[in-house]
Amino acid sequence: MEIDPRSGLPKDIGVFEEIEKTQQQIKIEAVKRRYGKITTLVSGFSDIDIKEIAKELKQRLACGGTVKNRVIELQGQHREKVKEALVKMGFDKDSIDE
Repeated sequence: MEIDPRSGLPKDIGVFEEIEKTQQQIKIEAVKRRYGKITTLVSGFSDIDIKEIAKELKQRLACGGTVKNRVIELQGQHREKVKEALVKMGFDKDSIDE
């Protein structure tokens, strides 16, 4: 049995992703890009599978997007919807800054 050095718990119980979600400091902002297009940026993730989160957000919001430099870029203005979706995915509501 392998023990996690940070928590002292066995690694095979599978609670580490949930613990990591509560410790994130996420920032959501909307920026205007070329030709007046709005892009929503979601940043502040650490030690978590950001590509899986981006995939889930794109499905829930029915929009396109990508991951660049540990920042999720979503096409369109989705600030409020992103916060709701992240809370449903298990992130702490107080750690999400709009």
